Amino acid sequence: MKITNLNLYLVRPRWCFLEMETDEGITGWGEPVLEGHCDAVKACVEEMKPYLIGHDPSRIEDIWSTIYRAGFYRGGGVLMSAIAGIDQALWDIKGKVFQAPVYQLMGGPCRDSIRVYSWIGGDRPADVGQAALEKKNAGFTAVKMNATEELQFIDSYAKIDEVLERVASIRETCGKHFGIAIDFHGRVHKPMAKVLAKKLEEFDPMFLEEPVLCENMEYFPEIAAACNIPIATGERLYTRWDFKRLLRTGGVDIIQPDLSHAGGLTEVKKIAAMAEACDVALAPHCPLGPIALASCLNVDATCYNAAIQEQSIGIHYNVGKSVLDYVKNQADFAFVDGMVQMPKIPGLGVEVNRELVIEESKTPHSWKNPVWRHKDGSVAEW
Repeated sequence: MKITNLNLYLVRPRWCFLEMETDEGITGWGEPVLEGHCDAVKACVEEMKPYLIGHDPSRIEDIWSTIYRAGFYRGGGVLMSAIAGIDQALWDIKGKVFQAPVYQLMGGPCRDSIRVYSWIGGDRPADVGQAALEKKNAGFTAVKMNATEELQFIDSYAKIDEVLERVASIRETCGKHFGIAIDFHGRVHKPMAKVLAKKLEEFDPMFLEEPVLCENMEYFPEIAAACNIPIATGERLYTRWDFKRLLRTGGVDIIQPDLSHAGGLTEVKKIAAMAEACDVALAPHCPLGPIALASCLNVDATCYNAAIQEQSIGIHYNVGKSVLDYVKNQADFAFVDGMVQMPKIPGLGVEVNRELVIEESKTPHSWKNPVWRHKDGSVAEW
């Protein structure tokens, strides 16, 4: 079998899909995307075509090593997101060749289902208590919310109080044992992160996400020492070498590699094993589409330390189209009692609605991150 062609599609709300064709008629799908930089990732995949066209798609490790190492410059969001989407498509083809879900080819499952959480609140969270109750009534056992709007290095305690009030409203409406994950989104700098983390202890959050940016990972132990809440991070790390530095630094209890940013299934499986050896949990980042989610579930199936899975159905970024709009086998992604079953059909487990993808790609999106500014005019972390 040989790879014959790669087709790339930009589709709403902010995703890129890759269709990898072979000379035997078996097609694999991937999701190479970096939110706000889709055109750059798309161009990067196009640039990698010479390493792919005419090659045997079953040689996944060899192809991965070639496109990572032979290009000399490596790592980073754009390059690794391109590799991730290619890797997903290769695994999708392999599973279809052997008529088995991908996780069966990666050692088989160690679980039959995994807990999922749902997003509430948006970028500028409001009415989160009622939103969380709606998710609880829909069967979810956990939600995640952005903690705060933008914060300067030293900011008003009024903003801290607003965060506490929002989290308190979720605890009051949903009860003591409902899971609350709080995402600092890299918006909080170390001086305020220590204050906020300490004050959030009383609400027993499930975890705090990105309390400071990963480029400041040496401060995670300091943040962890300021509170008794698990610390999660990793969506902006892209290789096992990035995660090696994080795990050596310490202070982190949960890693969140993204299957569409961190080199795909091949790389994240290795990252997860590194984390397990450090007694650190896995909770893959996934505010993306159905191919990314299916990829996550295949890795979750085979990783003992996988604890909970993010998914983006209903997330505030999904305008115009949502995850299951592009899926024909929607029933396979049903959430029951806050859990989702492992994929069922061969390959990654998602039957893509190709006709809709092609139609959507005729008017490609140009989604960009919002640009926020502080009152003094300086750019704020989004």
